[in-house]
Amino acid sequence: MAGQSARDVKLWSPVVKWEERPGGEFLVWRDDPLGAYPDKLNERLVHWAKTAPDRAWMADRDATGGWRTVTYGEALDRVRRIGQFLLDLKLSAESPLVILSENSIEHALMALGAQHVGIPSAAIAPAYATLSADFGKLAEIAAQITPGLVFADDAAVFRKAVDTAFGDDVPFVAISNLPGDRSNSYQFEDVIGTEPTAAVDEAFDAVGPDTMAKFLFTSGTTGSPKGVIQTQRMLCSNQEMVADCYAYFRDEPPVLVDWSPWNHTASGNKCFNIVIYHGGTYYIDRGKPTPKLIGQTIANLREISPTWYFNVPAGYEMLVQEMREDDTLRQNFFKNLKMMMYAGAGMAQHTWDALIELAEMTVGGSIPLGTGLGSTETAPFSLFCTDPQDKPGNIGIPAQGVTLKLVPFEDKFELRLKGPNITPGYWRNEKLTAAAFDEEGFYRIGDAVKFAVPGDPSKGFYFDGRTAENFKLQTGTWVAVGMLRAQFVNQFGGLIRDAVITGENRAELGALAVPFMPALREIIAGETGLSDEAVIAHPKVRTAIASRLAGHQRQASGSATRIMRVMLMTEPLRFEKGEVTDKGSINQRAVLAQRKDLVEALYADGVDVIRVGKELAA
Repeated sequence: MAGQSARDVKLWSPVVKWEERPGGEFLVWRDDPLGAYPDKLNERLVHWAKTAPDRAWMADRDATGGWRTVTYGEALDRVRRIGQFLLDLKLSAESPLVILSENSIEHALMALGAQHVGIPSAAIAPAYATLSADFGKLAEIAAQITPGLVFADDAAVFRKAVDTAFGDDVPFVAISNLPGDRSNSYQFEDVIGTEPTAAVDEAFDAVGPDTMAKFLFTSGTTGSPKGVIQTQRMLCSNQEMVADCYAYFRDEPPVLVDWSPWNHTASGNKCFNIVIYHGGTYYIDRGKPTPKLIGQTIANLREISPTWYFNVPAGYEMLVQEMREDDTLRQNFFKNLKMMMYAGAGMAQHTWDALIELAEMTVGGSIPLGTGLGSTETAPFSLFCTDPQDKPGNIGIPAQGVTLKLVPFEDKFELRLKGPNITPGYWRNEKLTAAAFDEEGFYRIGDAVKFAVPGDPSKGFYFDGRTAENFKLQTGTWVAVGMLRAQFVNQFGGLIRDAVITGENRAELGALAVPFMPALREIIAGETGLSDEAVIAHPKVRTAIASRLAGHQRQASGSATRIMRVMLMTEPLRFEKGEVTDKGSINQRAVLAQRKDLVEALYADGVDVIRVGKELAA
């Protein structure tokens, strides 16, 4: 259990109610009602531009390594200019803005400029253009939303993808390297030189709660990416839910240092809009939780102290390693911090414990650390846990305005949700929309949960896997993949980052594991210059993996929770194949479909397979 809190952090005071229905279903809701929220998110941008025009809204590193900032007053001025430019091009919901760019100030301004005048935008993962040979996913997206304009930061990087997937007749805006042979191309600097007219204000006034603010595309791991409609009601109600949970935001504008991509709901909706809603400051982090890019995150956090911080567990794992060696990083990270949130995957116990230990070492007490649950279709904030916990995994209770429906499913519950933050559906796909909701209008999120305390929803829930991921062994025994995967990764003590569970219609379970190379290299410290493949094949590394596998097997309760064989994957997971999102979340089904040869090799007992003798697992 975490020790005494280092700071008095103002969080929500929820009142949870529930009803148990005949047949074992539960309805769970908050008795404290959701507060009032604006009709459109840019009302908050206008508010802060008037009341705090000189406050920094967003900052990004410039070419010299310094911070380039845009104030709220400057942001609103540029947003109105962009809005006029988009109106002049006659963009609309039927012909929206596509943004094919990493996070940047210009990306943010283009999205808000469109939103300001009622034109939806769609931020698309740049990897669809940079990692794909045929741009197939981009073409599928183009067919769904028929874009009227594409924005990219570097035209030279994205032109081929834009012309191939969207067509060279679609107008193109870029920051740099604008093509001279494309007449319908515009420099970003010229766009923000557009003089706004009364038409901008008229369009802004016409924006209401049901106006589409944006489209967010799911990763497309099965079939084409799905365009999820995001309305102003969704975004604004969700931010009021967030404000209730992180109540201290109302008293002190939040400071964020964030790398997570805006084409995902976690950052593109929640983190991005937190700052606008509360008049905070968003520092764009160009780093990522990878060995090559984590250095940029570390440099940013050594300089900027966030008041609220979000990362995926792999990112926290890397930060923990660095903070143990870097006192400046550790001191600055915790200096003003009042809440840490993780999502995207399960957090290992050793990472959880280390964050609490480092906080107590630095500020004399713990910092709230929690997670929740949501999806692109829920805007995303729907459940969150703020109660102190002694282990990771509790996804908490519903936000204000959200009702949970728990439907018995095997030995757990299928989760369904209803509230103003839920999407009305998928763009131009009535069949998919109809299938997403049950007969009472609850959204079928596809997640399974278990009570943290049986029969008491006020104590929260544990995520228990995706209902579509679970499978049966040859014996007919069901395997709950989500919970097993989290436990398995945790039991390896940081040697692996994630795993894909195998064994459907087979006699025993196996795992394709994603190695955490820095930890594996520590096992053979002193032997430098080895390739990743050589490290993975090293006898000391294989012995360490076998030892952890044996420990896992000793703790397992039966065949549905005992993994008997492991293979460390040497080829990175492929984003363009739908195996992993650019936030690092693995899609179990997609990996199994794309890597059938590895699954077969795993059960063929080849030299790369690690098994444990019965005497070691006993």
